[in-house]
Amino acid sequence: MNVLMSIKPEYAEKILNGDKKFEFRKILPKNREVAKVIIYATLPVGKVIGEFEISDFISTSPSELWQLTKKSAGITKSFFDDYFNDRETAHAIRVGVVKRYKKEKLLEDFLKSNQAPQSFCYIN
Repeated sequence: MNVLMSIKPEYAEKILNGDKKFEFRKILPKNREVAKVIIYATLPVGKVIGEFEISDFISTSPSELWQLTKKSAGITKSFFDDYFNDRETAHAIRVGVVKRYKKEKLLEDFLKSNQAPQSFCYIN
């Protein structure tokens, strides 16, 4: 089982380049058997550009999560604080092995609806 995840292009590139080792989320997949994240780079790219293996899920307080991830977060502390504002629990997916697709793929290759998920959706 995999998830297709909508990620802003600048952060998708940072993941694929190895500069961002954590993908931060307000909600994680409930199914922890998920093995990979398929990266859909949101508009203006609007394509599926790669994938990464999930190394780990981390859920803790925002302050503790920042301490654990700040060296490889790929985002600013200000952006992190704004994103998790008023949240008791913050989540991160630790990025494992990364693969950039040689040729970008269309969203419809993965989803019949051709509609990008707000956050993520399960795919086989």
